[in-house]
Amino acid sequence: MSGVPAFNPAFDIASLHAFYAAGGTVADVIAQIFARMAAVDDPGIFLHAADSKTLLAEAADLGPFDPVAKPLWGIPFAVKDNIDVSGMPTTAACPDYAYVAKADATVVRLLREAGALVIGKTNLDQFATGLVGVRSPYPIPRNAIDPTLVPGGSSSGSAVATAQGIVSFALGTDTAGSGRIPAGLNNIVGLKPSVGALSATGVVPACRTLDCISVFALTVDDAWRVFGVAAREDPTDAYSRPVPTAGYGLLPLVLTIGVPARADRQFFGDTVMEASYDDALTMLTRLGHRLVEIPFGDFYSVANLLYEGAWVDERYAAVKEFFDGKEVSFHPVTRKIYGAASRLTAADAFNGLYALQAMKRKLAPVIASVDLFCVPTAPRHYTLEDLAAEPIRENSRLGTYTNFVNLLDMCGIAVPTGTRTDGLPASVTLLAPFGKDGLAASLARDIHRASGLTLGATGWALPVETPQATAGGEASIDIVVVGAHLSGMPLNAQLRDLDARFVRKAQTSDAYRLYALAGTAPPKPGLIRVEPGKGGSIDVEVWQLTPAAFGSFVAAIPSPLGIGSIALADGTEIKGFLVEAAAIAGATDITAHGGWRRYVESVAKPRSSAG
Repeated sequence: MSGVPAFNPAFDIASLHAFYAAGGTVADVIAQIFARMAAVDDPGIFLHAADSKTLLAEAADLGPFDPVAKPLWGIPFAVKDNIDVSGMPTTAACPDYAYVAKADATVVRLLREAGALVIGKTNLDQFATGLVGVRSPYPIPRNAIDPTLVPGGSSSGSAVATAQGIVSFALGTDTAGSGRIPAGLNNIVGLKPSVGALSATGVVPACRTLDCISVFALTVDDAWRVFGVAAREDPTDAYSRPVPTAGYGLLPLVLTIGVPARADRQFFGDTVMEASYDDALTMLTRLGHRLVEIPFGDFYSVANLLYEGAWVDERYAAVKEFFDGKEVSFHPVTRKIYGAASRLTAADAFNGLYALQAMKRKLAPVIASVDLFCVPTAPRHYTLEDLAAEPIRENSRLGTYTNFVNLLDMCGIAVPTGTRTDGLPASVTLLAPFGKDGLAASLARDIHRASGLTLGATGWALPVETPQATAGGEASIDIVVVGAHLSGMPLNAQLRDLDARFVRKAQTSDAYRLYALAGTAPPKPGLIRVEPGKGGSIDVEVWQLTPAAFGSFVAAIPSPLGIGSIALADGTEIKGFLVEAAAIAGATDITAHGGWRRYVESVAKPRSSAG
């Protein structure tokens, strides 16, 4: 075993591929998967699991480790049990409905061709109708963070499997929030693509015109990598549409972000969730973005349409023959919903469509007025006891910020933002118009890194970013800039002249103080390291340069500035600008401003005249 690494327990894609590159085997990973299943001991997660013999045979067919040809080589994933996996049962959480799939759903096939391994089929709210995760005749998956809480649905098993670190990612579906609510309640990422981006061929429909396959992952990078593999236009799916998969990571420096007007925000008495949302908005402001409060009454009106008329009837139409013949097979709550739909008329359906079209026209300029929206993923956490007392009402409330999204043809991604004061997960969802998936995911990536959270319920840290390769194959070098080289500042052109690439906004750890240096032209700050806790978190930007450009850039840095290692708030260390200690004599301590840009803006503000 000399030279082969000890097993790295983290299941994010970067960590697993590093393990494989160093000589680790898929057999090691498969053994770990079954060990984790046993340790978690939650019979509600999987409705059908692959056996190790089958998985090892599939792994052998992958050939040598090649993450270029197969970008998901050896990566384990789970599939919601309303999505077909060849040779496995598809039940949609209704045993009488079950059939053995003869072929993979299109998305499953694409992921397998990219080297991913299906571990099993996961539990769900029956026929993907629900946001709570408990409307199943099978054992209910336990919330990965707190088993007294609902796990969220309908993709409950997929979310919990990911949050528990049993798989690297999982497929869900999302019609009304089923790919976002469980992510937010289990401290993971939930990517809900633009409708049509991922083929729905091989998926048991809920609302065929609104359904989309979603991706649960431990990190935004992983969710986006899966999306990049699976987002292919499919001629077998009448609703399939081409959606860009490029542009991820290229984020405008200042985004205009719509948020619900304070008077319109709904948390149903959960003041801790309300406070965590305020904290997330503060984080966005610190990342340099502009927040705009938007009246949200019309969005809520659209949300209400989802369980009225046309779309409830569409759920019934998807399984009409089965429901009419075997109504007793349905979960009691699901049966009530579908039974009510069976009494709707064509007039009800068309009235719903007309109402939606009118709301789309009214909201179009509102949606176009911002780059994207940031809303709470869920308005509150509900316990299993809460749900037992009010099964319909609490389910409806969970969809407050999700039900309108597919009706308005928007994409979204749920991302953890921190831990609430009571220890429960906090999450927001970023929403953007059709085709802007990359924009939402890019901002979600910044938010997740700024949160400093561990992944799901695993305790694993976010993986450290690795340098990207340049066109010539060389690893590019990251550099942290803090002052006059920031975007829009006087010396930023020096970076752009060297073809530097903006990577992200960030903050330092609290072990730095920032000074406005005396006698510099153009004005410059100096960043100096102090004892942890005796400084402040300073806003910075990370840029990338080729090795040659990095050398040229560093050679031109004038004294008293220099390059050293800067510790960022996300735990990474990157080379960047520091100042010699002697230079702060006579300088002004501006640490309290939190960054050079804020200081410059404060100095530039005109003083109000007396009288």
